[in-house]
Amino acid sequence: MGVQHISNGSGRQSGTWSRRGILTALGAVPAGAALAGCSSSADASATTGGKGATASVKSATKKATITVTPVSGTKKADFTTPVEVTVTDGTLASVTVAGNDGSTLSGSFNDAKTKWTSAKNPYSGTKYTVTAKAQGATDETVATFTTKAPGETFIGYFTPEADSTSGVGMPVSINFTHAVADRAAVQKAITVTAEPEVEIVGHWFSDTRLDFRPETYWASGTKITLSLKLKDVEGSDGIYGVQSKDVTFHIGREQISTVDLSTKEMVVKRDGATYATYPVSGGNAQHTTWSGIMVISERFKQTRMESSTVGLGDEYDISDVPHAQRLTTSGTFVHGNYWASTSVFGSQNTSHGCVGLHDAKGASDSSVAGYKFYDSSMLGDVVIVKNSGEKTVEASNGLNGWNLSWADWKAGSAV
Repeated sequence: MGVQHISNGSGRQSGTWSRRGILTALGAVPAGAALAGCSSSADASATTGGKGATASVKSATKKATITVTPVSGTKKADFTTPVEVTVTDGTLASVTVAGNDGSTLSGSFNDAKTKWTSAKNPYSGTKYTVTAKAQGATDETVATFTTKAPGETFIGYFTPEADSTSGVGMPVSINFTHAVADRAAVQKAITVTAEPEVEIVGHWFSDTRLDFRPETYWASGTKITLSLKLKDVEGSDGIYGVQSKDVTFHIGREQISTVDLSTKEMVVKRDGATYATYPVSGGNAQHTTWSGIMVISERFKQTRMESSTVGLGDEYDISDVPHAQRLTTSGTFVHGNYWASTSVFGSQNTSHGCVGLHDAKGASDSSVAGYKFYDSSMLGDVVIVKNSGEKTVEASNGLNGWNLSWADWKAGSAV
């Protein structure tokens, strides 16, 4: 995912340039001499005497002068402006700008080839060597400078994990370590692509969270690539990104489970076909379960659940809840339940808001529903809850952006 505030960076890019000029002034030949096919003895004598009638030729050559910006030897050069190379009394032939990490900066000449400008800014915390040559020159001009490190930085933690396989509902979610003021600049530096290709759009839930998703669930077998080109992108005043990396993850089989709390039943469909049906128990009248589309974001074979962590005082504290899978940030899970009577499941909604399935203490009994459902699930699987008596869960409460229409989702993009 990522790392909090980091300084320094590495550079990228390349380019070539050079410049040289020669000016030659030729003395004018007198008109009489230019038109004569031969000369008289008087003309000859004037010429041999070396006086004013003699034509003279003078030449003058100025050496091309190359200037590099930032100035050679600079130790804390600005990294927010391009590198420039200019020449006087000549034209540039070649320019290269190489970072100390093996990268290069590319660039282009102006029409007169008297100026070269890098296509992108140099990266922070990087030493660069500029080698330039003027047209016709035998010697090269070599300059070096080092860019300063940014004072404060940010990174983005991303979900899912690199090289992981998730269910079809898994969005690409990025949480930044510092509030982003320039959302457009940051979003432009992040791309998400898919194979097979599909339109993917980013949506800002806050100034620290940006999620990406297609209009409908991912297709099974999709390969997703997240490209973070945040290095030296100014997210807020004086605060720069440090990441420059590509990561990939994959989408596995499709599993969508629908929980109907009026019938107290969950139907699990795998690739469109019914895979299993389980009796469940949802939230009671005082603690109704969120309705809507939810995505499994965490999975625990066993975990502790305390009512105090969800604002319910000391109503419960269970140290070994089996087969718990998180659906919301606020604390909604679908999990196994060994402390309730088996008669509850399929007939009563008795929980504090979670969806419960019959299970066994110790989480090792493979014959019970809690074990079976957990064993068949993965991060990114979709769980839809209906008829719960509760309103639809907020799209930002967990990885649950699917509750927004495509138009509303796209309206949250900064680009």
